[in-house]
Amino acid sequence: MDRRTDFTDYKFRCSSLGKLMTTSRSKTEVLSKTTQTYLKQLHTEEVFNRRFEIKSKYLDKGIMVEEESITLYSKVKNELFIKNTERYTNEFITGEPDNIDGKIRDIKSSWSFETFPLHANDIPNKDYYYQLQGYMALTDIKEAELIYCLVNTPDLLIEDEKRRSSWKLGFLELPVDLAMEIENNMRFEDIPEQMRVKVFEVKRDDAVIDSIYERVELCRDYLNDLSIELLEKIPLAI
Repeated sequence: MDRRTDFTDYKFRCSSLGKLMTTSRSKTEVLSKTTQTYLKQLHTEEVFNRRFEIKSKYLDKGIMVEEESITLYSKVKNELFIKNTERYTNEFITGEPDNIDGKIRDIKSSWSFETFPLHANDIPNKDYYYQLQGYMALTDIKEAELIYCLVNTPDLLIEDEKRRSSWKLGFLELPVDLAMEIENNMRFEDIPEQMRVKVFEVKRDDAVIDSIYERVELCRDYLNDLSIELLEKIPLAI
């Protein structure tokens, strides 16, 4: 079993950078409680060779409709975009952008119209900003796009949502009108394609990238401290 206890050269995934970059409210701690909690989970996963699987309906949809979202974006832009499959790595971070044709492009598939940032002027989730900065650092690209797409929810997930709603409301069988309302809220063919793509432009910021690298070093030290504490408790076990 491959167990890591030395994190001196650990490379963080770009998707995790937002968790590293949260601001501490304490004057005595550089790393926030949120960051520390994430690092403790990460340390446990790496040392004991386990993965704490994150499951949610939002994540399931994102995985299942990834190609559909790329196709929708291509149609709206009238340009063919192909999914990137190459992973990039440097001394500090690692990541796999969705597309790198001239710009970094990262696509997020919204669960519903309610979660689709149609009228937003700024990136709804700051974590994605740091993720894109990481991708630009890895590829030496200067511009990026965070792209939200609204595509139909797969039938399997719609049926799951109906069962979930039926259970919550105490129905043995969901009334027809409620079932139709759920379906209507999870299908979007009636909405113009141009209104189902929202793009946020992000410029490379070398100062932010430097701060990411500095935070990576601090997080590596924190992980190594966790290893020292663990080895003192159970030296023979790992």
